[in-house]
Amino acid sequence: MRFKSFALAVLLLLITPGLSLPSFSQNPTEIPRLNPNQEPNPNDREDEARTRIEREMARKANRERQAQLHRDADNLLKLATELKQYVDKSNENTLSLDVVRKAEEIEKLARTVKEKMKAN
Repeated sequence: MRFKSFALAVLLLLITPGLSLPSFSQNPTEIPRLNPNQEPNPNDREDEARTRIEREMARKANRERQAQLHRDADNLLKLATELKQYVDKSNENTLSLDVVRKAEEIEKLARTVKEKMKAN
């Protein structure tokens, strides 16, 4: 009985330090806290600034892409309206080359818009 108690006490002493100390390797996303007297690392400030600039550039690129999509959609509407007018002017015996060209132009622009939307 004494041996079991002793073995249990030794086992608890061996396990306890591992449980009481925080382990940063267990959770890599956890950021270690700075000592209030410790100066922040200048590299951390540079990394934060770089991250902020990259985020702002991504936002700007997204706004530009969105504006381009809006212009392309407006252009698609205009081309489709023109195509409708060409078709309305034609009859069953004639099909203008303008109608075919306009349809090809719409198809090309529609593919471009689709690719830009997928790029998101």
